[in-house]
Amino acid sequence: MDDRSGAFDIELICVIVNFGLGSKVIKSAKHHGVSGGTITLGIGSVHSRILDFIGLSDIRKEIVYMAAEKETAYEALEELNKEYQFNKPNHGIAFTTSICGVLGTKRIMCKHKKDERGADNIMYHIITVIVDKGKAEDVITAATEAGSKGGTIINARGSGVHETSKLFSMDIEPEKEIVIILSEADKTNEIVSLVGKNLKIDEPGNGIIYVQNANRTYGIYK
Repeated sequence: MDDRSGAFDIELICVIVNFGLGSKVIKSAKHHGVSGGTITLGIGSVHSRILDFIGLSDIRKEIVYMAAEKETAYEALEELNKEYQFNKPNHGIAFTTSICGVLGTKRIMCKHKKDERGADNIMYHIITVIVDKGKAEDVITAATEAGSKGGTIINARGSGVHETSKLFSMDIEPEKEIVIILSEADKTNEIVSLVGKNLKIDEPGNGIIYVQNANRTYGIYK
């Protein structure tokens, strides 16, 4: 039964940092009211001829996911920004997006109301692309051609060869890659269109793309 008595505005916090810092980020966030988080491993794509030459263009990343009430999330993220200095190059990227339910240690449901800032004020979008393993670099290449500054790649696996789970009516099986791209809002359509065209996303089984609003962002450079 849906319990509306505990309705809040809930934010998903995503912090992308260099390998080894994920646990420290969660520990810091706990000091500021966030109950905990989940860490996944990924690869950050950095486009640099020098880094390509010495074989360091792919940098190991940790992606930290945490959920909290909006006020707590924003306050915690401000403090994390001060501690980890996301405003400096290569210190990490952080953003939040709205979610409408958390079930786990406790049940929290979101309020049903429009963003007070209005959709026209959104400056960044989170583009998520799920494709077969080996296609993530093609996604990054297409996105970069359309104006993106790069992305983060996460390896995804299902629970077994003969078992699948449904996400947006698409089977997520072993050997998938998830690409997360933080895009300036005015470039999102072009990025999504070119990725969709180059990866033939409209054809069955080739992948899915979905876009979310980024409510707060840190570590993004023009």
